[in-house]
Amino acid sequence: MAKGEGAEQYSNASLLNKPDGIKLAKKHDNRNRLSVCNKICYAIGGAPYQITGCALGFFLQIYLLDVAQLDPFYASIILFVGRAWDAVTDPTVGFLVSRSPWTRFGRMLPWILFSTPLAVLSYFLIWYVPPFENGKVIWYLFFYCLFQSLQTCFHVPYSALTMFISSEQKERDSATAYRMTVEVLGTVLGTAIQGQIVGMANAPCLPGPGDIVADLSNSSMSVGLNVSEPVISLEHTRTAYMIASGVICLIYILCAIVLFFGVREQKESCRLRSEPMSFFQGIKLVMGHGPYAKLVMVFLFTSLAFMLLEGNFALFCSSTLGFRNDFQNILLAIMLSATLAIPFWQWFLTRFGKKTAVYTGTLSVVPFMILVVCLKSNLIVTYIVSFFAGVGVAAAFLLPWSMLPDVVDDFQVQNPESTGHEALFYSFYVFFTKFASGVSLGISTLSLDFAGYISRGCSQPEEVDITLKVLVSAAPVALIIIGLCILYSYPINEERRQGNRKLLQEQRDNEVDSETDSTELANMV
Repeated sequence: MAKGEGAEQYSNASLLNKPDGIKLAKKHDNRNRLSVCNKICYAIGGAPYQITGCALGFFLQIYLLDVAQLDPFYASIILFVGRAWDAVTDPTVGFLVSRSPWTRFGRMLPWILFSTPLAVLSYFLIWYVPPFENGKVIWYLFFYCLFQSLQTCFHVPYSALTMFISSEQKERDSATAYRMTVEVLGTVLGTAIQGQIVGMANAPCLPGPGDIVADLSNSSMSVGLNVSEPVISLEHTRTAYMIASGVICLIYILCAIVLFFGVREQKESCRLRSEPMSFFQGIKLVMGHGPYAKLVMVFLFTSLAFMLLEGNFALFCSSTLGFRNDFQNILLAIMLSATLAIPFWQWFLTRFGKKTAVYTGTLSVVPFMILVVCLKSNLIVTYIVSFFAGVGVAAAFLLPWSMLPDVVDDFQVQNPESTGHEALFYSFYVFFTKFASGVSLGISTLSLDFAGYISRGCSQPEEVDITLKVLVSAAPVALIIIGLCILYSYPINEERRQGNRKLLQEQRDNEVDSETDSTELANMV
């Protein structure tokens, strides 16, 4: 009898609680849904990182060598130390962000707001040639490291923000697709601004010993041309770099404002966090999760391949292929193609799965990496090859950031009591890729020094041409193959990903039920 009465009371309580539970669940779902405007504002926040990163990746090496006229050895030190420092700051900032208190603006957005002004100033000073010679290396090293630190304070919270704009996996994937599209547009914008402005003021090359004979034979013709044509000096080129950096700084500020006012960080999507942990405990935590460690290794090698290509392609086009006045347009063709391919890869990964998309997208660029160094120098062929190579570059942009939330979800399913570590996962991922890229850029610039690179030379020694071919083709292809071999053992397939999504949804439903019961109890009291 008591058992029946208890069952009846439970049934009545369930009926009473059901409407409120439905309302609360609907309210919860509505908050997790992101409008198109929210997704666009969130996506725009990713543009500054890509615009500045693209400008630095494509043009900093050639700027240090040919405009600032540093010795290749010192340029390699700046590139390596700057990227290595950038890598170290990522987990450090991730650790600090994970311990940040909640504010009325959220936990991630204040970092973005306060880092922007100083980041913009330091970026501008990277592209300024100081009026002294002895301290040039210190100047560029200091402001490059400072900018990387400040941009880390922007990008790590922004990357982790993916987990806090919604708790729905579908909404996060959709927002990530918007973000990747805007970020690739950002690379197009960075390439266009930096390349076109600098390209209009490209100082002429300096003839080397091998060029003297040709210059003397054509001296009578060149004298008449030089008198009528305006001469672009190195000072004009330096001014062009500063104008380009000023435009990029303005865009950086506008994007940060749109992100801050257009995105709302949801406290409800973040459960109670675990106790703060030390830096090394954070490393042990994230690298101890098998799927995350394998994913990091996969994109460590594939990202390294594309970074080698990015860092040396401008020099390869201008020196080896001889397209000194067209290399910025070739880079623009790659980035435009990548932008157009992003929607295709988003459809492909939803149709065939993310793991298959990584294999297909990454391998699609390999034939064009080989063709660009094997075919005889031809501008039209180079444009065609570059355009199709951009399709594979799009996959390299989209897929890593689309797969990281799956790994975080998998960790939360296996460790439901350990929460609030999203920023650590994102920051350590960036740490490993950036550190490797610093090593690659330093070694590649140093190898050019050993090969005998001539600053602003109209022609380069044969050893330099061979070195550049290895850096933009042979080495990236080998790294891609290694990365894809590791991907074979990556355990999160579509079935496991969907299973994790259901388990997390059940956890959230239980939290909603608990919240409903607490509300009802409070009303009864």
